[in-house]
Amino acid sequence: MNEAFVELKCGPYPLRIEYKWINPSRIDAPIAVFLHEGLGSVALWKDWPQRLCDRMNCRGLVYSRPGYGRSTPRPPHEKWPVTFMHRQATKILPALLDALKVNAFERSRMWLVGHSDGGTIALLYASTFPKALAGLIVLAPHVFVEAITVKAIKEVRSAYEHGALRAKLAGYHEDADSAFYGWNDAWLNPEFLRWDITDAIRSIKRPLLAIQGHDDEYASMLQIDKIKASVSHTHLVKLAACGHSPHRDATQAVNDAIADFVTRSSLP
Repeated sequence: MNEAFVELKCGPYPLRIEYKWINPSRIDAPIAVFLHEGLGSVALWKDWPQRLCDRMNCRGLVYSRPGYGRSTPRPPHEKWPVTFMHRQATKILPALLDALKVNAFERSRMWLVGHSDGGTIALLYASTFPKALAGLIVLAPHVFVEAITVKAIKEVRSAYEHGALRAKLAGYHEDADSAFYGWNDAWLNPEFLRWDITDAIRSIKRPLLAIQGHDDEYASMLQIDKIKASVSHTHLVKLAACGHSPHRDATQAVNDAIADFVTRSSLP
């Protein structure tokens, strides 16, 4: 993978975005865009995007959202609103694709692969731009807030402030506090308890695969069941002995499911 940076003029100040292309020489192949979790980054994906792109025979685009990885950190005074994932889907991702000169034809063949918050962002992009992609795969996405989610996020805050999590994240983010508190404060905002995008995603038209583990510590199966209720053509995969990171906990099963789904969805 070739690491690089691009500047976006999207909002009150310029944003420097860290990104990497996977298999860049496959210029005629579809693109898979990877959208990381709430504390993720380019580096935290490790080698899974490369392995999946090789399996799918496609190019890949991996990037760190603003506030994460080596991208522009979140200013200390800036509090992310409840709609922070909407902005990522409707403003930041389109601006990044524009800056990287991903044209309309390439976008029409583009697959979004999102984990956790990244899965939510993928759903919001697909509902806002229903024709500007080939399809999407979401791993442990969130479409409404459950008590189990709030409990787990409170526990992560304790681990960050009193345990070893801050030191661990510091190895992956230019400003660990930027990444952690941007995400954690937003999710623990009392207004977030009313957050629900199940109606918003009804406009999704493209193929949609939703994957979740039965042992997910952040959410129940209601998340992907509600996606299916809103988007009837959704294909669900429910994995035993799998937590909140299916691509790490059940890599082979996830890669098989994605490769099969993309192949079937691409048939004429």
